[in-house]
Amino acid sequence: MDNINAIKKRIKSVNDISQMTNAMQLVSSAKMRRSLMLHESMYPFFSLCVESMQEIRNHSSEVHNPFFDVTQKTEGETWKIGYYVLSGDQGLAGAYNNNMVKITEDHIRGKILENTRKNIHTSYELNVFGKLAREKLIRSGFNVNREFAFPISEPTFYDARNVSSIIRQKFLNKDYDLIYLLYTKMESSIKMVPMAVRLLPIDLRSVSQILPGNISDAGMASTKGMEIEYMPDSDAVLDYLIDTYTNALCYGAMVESYASEQTARLTAMQNANDNAEEMMKQLELMSNRARQARITTELTEIVNGAEQANNM
Repeated sequence: MDNINAIKKRIKSVNDISQMTNAMQLVSSAKMRRSLMLHESMYPFFSLCVESMQEIRNHSSEVHNPFFDVTQKTEGETWKIGYYVLSGDQGLAGAYNNNMVKITEDHIRGKILENTRKNIHTSYELNVFGKLAREKLIRSGFNVNREFAFPISEPTFYDARNVSSIIRQKFLNKDYDLIYLLYTKMESSIKMVPMAVRLLPIDLRSVSQILPGNISDAGMASTKGMEIEYMPDSDAVLDYLIDTYTNALCYGAMVESYASEQTARLTAMQNANDNAEEMMKQLELMSNRARQARITTELTEIVNGAEQANNM
C-alpha cells in the first residue's frame, strides 16, 4: 500500500515544479516574440546594405578592400581561423547548447581534414558567447580563447557593434585569415538550423542563406537602368558599408541565437508542463487508490472488531 503522506508530498513537489516551468515558459515566449520583432525590423536595412555593396563591387573595377581579399595558401602554410560561437548562458533549453557544441566540433574537424588533404596546416581559436558551450568545449580540449567572455542575453546593436569592431581589427591585424560565425537560425517555431557563415573575408553570395530574399548579382542600378554616383568616392562608401554590414550580421546572429534559445526553452518548458500534468494525474490516481485501501482496511478492522465483540 502506497503511503498517502508520501504521495501528497510528491504531488506538492510536482505542482511546485509545474508552476516554475509554466512561469519560465511565459517569460521565454515574451522574450522570443520581442527578439523576433527586433530581427525582422533589421532585415530591410541589412538587405539594402548588402545590395549596395554588391553594386559597388560589380560596377567599380578600381575598388580594392582588404575585407574582400581571400588569402591564398600553398602547401606547408597555415590557415588561421577564428570562430565566434553563439551559445546560451542558461540551461533548461533542450538540446540547444549541445547542438552548438556539435556544429562547432564538426566544422573544425571538417576544416582540418580539408586542409590536411591539401597539405596545409590549420590553426583555430574559439571565441564563445555564453558560458555553457564555452565550458563544454574547454573540457573537450578545444582551443578556446579564455579572455573572450560575452553574454548573449538581451543582445543590443551596441553590443554587436563592439564585437564587430573587435572582429574587424583582428582580421586587419592578420590574427585570423578566415572568420566564421556559428549560430542557430530559427526558420520556424519548431525548426532551428545551426549555421556556419563566413563573416570575413566578406562573401556576399553566402548572405542568401541569411536573408529571406535573394540578392541580385546585377545590383540595384543595373536592375533599374541607371548608374549610381558615390560621394566622396566608392571606396569611402564601401568602407562605411563594410562596418555596417559586419555590425548588422553580428547583431542578426546574436538576436536570432537569442530567439532560438528562448524558443528551445519554451518548447522544453511546455514539454515539462505536459509531463507534470500527466504525472499529477497518475499521482492523484495513486492517492485515490491508497485512500480507498485505507478506508477498506479500517472498515475491515471495524467489522472484525464487531464480530469479536459478538462472539464474546
